[in-house]
Amino acid sequence: MILDYEPGDKVINPKNKDWGIGQVQSIIKEKVTVNFENVGKKVINANLIELIKI
Repeated sequence: MILDYEPGDKVINPKNKDWGIGQVQSIIKEKVTVNFENVGKKVINANLIELIKI
């Protein structure tokens, strides 16, 4: 699996657009920690949820 984002990048979750824009905090294997403007910090499994870099 190759992720096209890294810590500091801005991303959105297209299935949960109401979360707002998120900033990638860390990536450990498939676990991506993102701080979203509307819902706070979420740990995303990149194998299950697509994040789109903006």
